[in-house]
Amino acid sequence: MLRIISKSASFSRTNTSSSSWRQVVLNQHQHNFQHHRPFFWGASSGSGSDNNNNDDKKKDKGDKVKEQKDNETNKKNDDAKEDPAPSSISVEDDSSSSNKSDSNNKKKGGSSSSLILPSRLGHGDESPRYPHLIGLPVISRPLFPGIITSVTLSDSATIDALEKLTSNTQHSNGYVGVFLRKDSPSGMSDGGVILDTPEVITDASTDPLYKVGTFAQIHRLARGTVGVGPSGLHTRNRFGGKAVTTNLGSTASDATKLSSSDDDESDDEDEDKTATLLLLAHRRIDLTSIDSVGPPIDVTVSHWDRLDYNFKGGVDDTIRALTNEILSTIREIATLNSLFREHISFFPTRIDANDPYRLADFAASITTGTPEELQAVLEERDAEMRLHKALVLLSKEREVSKLQQEIQAKVEEKMTEAQRKYFLTEQLKSIKKELGMEKDDKEALIQKYRKKLKTYSKDAISQEVMETIDSEIEKLSTLEKNSSEFNVTRSYLDWLTNIPWGIFSKENFDIRDARKVLDRDHYGLDEVKDTILQFIAVGKLKGTVQGKILCLAGPPGTGKTSIGKSVADALGRKFYRFSVGGLSDVSEIKGHRRTYVGAMPGKLIQCLKSIGTSNPLVLIDEIDKLGRDHRGDPSSALLEVLDPSQNSMFRDHFLDVPVDLSQVLFMCTANDLERIPGPLLDRMEVIRLSGYDVPEKLAIAEQYLVPKAMRENGILSKQEKEEEEEEVEDSDIKQEENETSKHDSDLYTRTKGVPESLSIEKSALESLVRWYCREAGVRNLSKHIDKIVRKLALQIVAEDEGAELTEKSARKSNTWSVTDSNLNEYVGKPIFTSDRMYEKDPLPHGIVMGLAWTSMGGSALYIETQSIKRGVDSDGKRRGGGMLKVTGQLGKVMEESTQISYTVARARLAEIDEKNTYYDDNDIHMHVPEGATPKDGPSAGITMVTAMLSLALDKPIRNDLAMTGEISLTGKVLPVGGIKEKTMAARRAGIKCLIFPAANKRDYDELPDYLKDGLEVHFADDYSTVREVAFGS
Repeated sequence: MLRIISKSASFSRTNTSSSSWRQVVLNQHQHNFQHHRPFFWGASSGSGSDNNNNDDKKKDKGDKVKEQKDNETNKKNDDAKEDPAPSSISVEDDSSSSNKSDSNNKKKGGSSSSLILPSRLGHGDESPRYPHLIGLPVISRPLFPGIITSVTLSDSATIDALEKLTSNTQHSNGYVGVFLRKDSPSGMSDGGVILDTPEVITDASTDPLYKVGTFAQIHRLARGTVGVGPSGLHTRNRFGGKAVTTNLGSTASDATKLSSSDDDESDDEDEDKTATLLLLAHRRIDLTSIDSVGPPIDVTVSHWDRLDYNFKGGVDDTIRALTNEILSTIREIATLNSLFREHISFFPTRIDANDPYRLADFAASITTGTPEELQAVLEERDAEMRLHKALVLLSKEREVSKLQQEIQAKVEEKMTEAQRKYFLTEQLKSIKKELGMEKDDKEALIQKYRKKLKTYSKDAISQEVMETIDSEIEKLSTLEKNSSEFNVTRSYLDWLTNIPWGIFSKENFDIRDARKVLDRDHYGLDEVKDTILQFIAVGKLKGTVQGKILCLAGPPGTGKTSIGKSVADALGRKFYRFSVGGLSDVSEIKGHRRTYVGAMPGKLIQCLKSIGTSNPLVLIDEIDKLGRDHRGDPSSALLEVLDPSQNSMFRDHFLDVPVDLSQVLFMCTANDLERIPGPLLDRMEVIRLSGYDVPEKLAIAEQYLVPKAMRENGILSKQEKEEEEEEVEDSDIKQEENETSKHDSDLYTRTKGVPESLSIEKSALESLVRWYCREAGVRNLSKHIDKIVRKLALQIVAEDEGAELTEKSARKSNTWSVTDSNLNEYVGKPIFTSDRMYEKDPLPHGIVMGLAWTSMGGSALYIETQSIKRGVDSDGKRRGGGMLKVTGQLGKVMEESTQISYTVARARLAEIDEKNTYYDDNDIHMHVPEGATPKDGPSAGITMVTAMLSLALDKPIRNDLAMTGEISLTGKVLPVGGIKEKTMAARRAGIKCLIFPAANKRDYDELPDYLKDGLEVHFADDYSTVREVAFGS
């Protein structure tokens, strides 16, 4: 008979005191290997007997006395049938001692040094062969013969049936058939839902179970919640009506702690919804039929006969090779994976390696293969194939263990390297500190701040600032380095000590040098240049410099932003630019409060720190596009910054100490002054920049844009000096020569491979300006020139390589010179085809050309009027009265101007011809072309009056006449703005005669002579003058 020997202690089938059961339960679980690492039970398949360990026979007297007391208790409690599980199991094959052991057990009254499991009905192949069993479906992995494992049950009907089975069986505790589920072997349904009761099936027709399972004996059934937690296995069992709680910790000391409870069963009903079933597998069985799905499941099975293997030769070598490989792999896994090591390292002493069937079962049982792979091993009858499948599973387990070991090695290597670096760094710090080479971080910081403060003069930092710095340094010395307040104080001191207190860049007071620098990069802009030269002259006379606030206003592309850098170079100051377009947060100007996480000073303080001087040139770009929202009004914050009487004591929210900005030269740029708030505009000196006319654009293109485009696109390159320059003793003369020739075009020559005839002729530039780029600035002109040069570069490289180009990119003319005749090959068809909407002379009745100013420059636009004759009623009388209709997307001011003009026109018509009833007989429709473009302003007043009078008097207007001026209700002509831009627009449209308000004569007189050349200009203070010029006397 097979006998199981307990290494730690021996127990008898008894209902003893809590101390005895404590040892029973602890020994039961001491070497439990969780669900997927079960005990292996028995070494030889069906040998029928096991030998007792000799150590168990050597018991001291104290143990024997205790056993005798336990035996007496056994005789008094024959109804108690619970059997404890062995804590450590060893199986030995000795059939000669089986009868002797049984007789000894009887003599001792059931108490012996070894626990007999199962009872005298036999186990393994000697166990009974019941054809009808309770079927128990399992998940995750099948149960192999010779294995002890536990199964958790959650179906109450199944638990009740098994409990009844074990209570009715006197000795064997009952038998079940264990089968792996086929439909959900992993415990998850197809939809990913976890099965609540995996031991329950609902439909036997779907073949829910695998056909090969295991005949297993119920060793113990324990109700209660079972789970594996971080400290071990927690099981709530019932023994003799009492609730006994066992808690197995991860250490031996934890395992000795046991608590018991005397609560009634009614208090534990909620905890008895699950049960743990401890099973001992005996042999394989085939599922013949499912008689009832229950629960519990009723099945009919057929038992497998014992499979013995006799080594006769032939395939013996293959079997031996597979056996040796399995043994080698198991040992290798034991060395790689500590989880396997305890239970695998000694398995050759427990398993008969000469039995390939048992060896394959054991090998498969210790792996973590898939349910399908383990089931394939269970179903295999051939010894060689079973060994081969088990070896495959072991090989996968070995590779996983190797990968796990590699990952662990990499992690340990990284941790070791980081620890080594940390220790060496700390040692280095300690050594330096001992030698006095390095001080503590906090002391080093304080010393750095003190050293930085010594670089500033004593008078540069005010008393208030010094007191603040000293207070913050003292606070820093008392703070811990890891505190948040330490970092805030450190950041504050960094900003305070890095502001350039009293540091100024050397000013340039040479007007000639300044003028040369200003003319070097920009053409025209004389008013801006004169203002800068005045600033330099005042500084030279006073010996000191003061800040100034300038505002450059003009159309886009006129050089407002780019001239800021040239002005800074001319003055010898550092340059800093920041754009406020769309800015709506006051903190960008005045900084954040230090109470906020990540607080920083405003842009002005950042400027001083990054530039390193207290007198830079700060360009505030797009000041007319400032935003405003719930975070504040930045334009209001700029009032202090741009006020010379206030910015000497500017306080940033972050620093909260006075900072002197009076030496800073502020330059602002804007397109539309009307969008700048009045108080802010009042603090700035405004310099208006009008657009460039045709001669200015041609000069800019020839002198700046074309050479720049050729340099940037590789047509021109710097000359390489073949010979070294001779040493010049007078370094001042040499420096002056270099500065003079620095921007000379002679420094650049044509790149190798560029034809000598390549050029952009003046005629091409004139066509570009006239027909492609009519805007006030030169940005669009620069883009067109770049486009021409890039296409020339492509044609040069393509012809050099012999590559084919598309028809659009290929060179069509035989010359490399770009002229007005082949310009369209490079930039396409002209955007503007004519300067005038009406070419014939005179214009149609009711049409007059006016002049307008926009942010893009001046433009010529027509005022069109048309009469609509009124109908008559049945009595022959005219319907309605005189009415004016206006269209063309006119603004409110312009609409009011149309009404005034209509009134003036009716009044003047009455003066000219009292009998003329034109306006009584006709309605007037006035339209301003380009209806998609918004228009506003009063400057078209006299133009509208003239157009309406042209209809009434039936007199056309000459086509070379244009006019501008506001009209009052009494016919007075009032002044308007943009005279230069309007004059340029008139010249561009080929106008020869102009009518301006008399008050604008001074503006016209300031225009360059080339703009006034060839123009007939009339100045009117009353509309009568306009009428005389337009219609004649």
